[in-house]
Amino acid sequence: MLKTDKNARGKSPRVDRLEARVTKEQKALFARAADLQGRSLTDFLVASAQEAAMETVRAHDAMRLSERDRQLFVSSLLAPPSPARTLEKAAKRYRERTGR
Repeated sequence: MLKTDKNARGKSPRVDRLEARVTKEQKALFARAADLQGRSLTDFLVASAQEAAMETVRAHDAMRLSERDRQLFVSSLLAPPSPARTLEKAAKRYRERTGR
């Protein structure tokens, strides 16, 4: 378990710095959004970036397959299994009833 120093509020202190160059229009938009949420510009930007990063990582991780799963998926696409007998019967009944 990673030990972290916490401040009085129980949060890890912010010690690293990020910088970004933005247009005046972007900064005005970010400042307005921060104001609407009652946050500082820094808090708004950090929270927004963190949320976007977490969603990106979640989406990426959800799409990752193990090597075994990948092989099963590809082999199923290349050589799908034959339909079960009950499925064949159901398809036959459907064609008889609908004339298709």
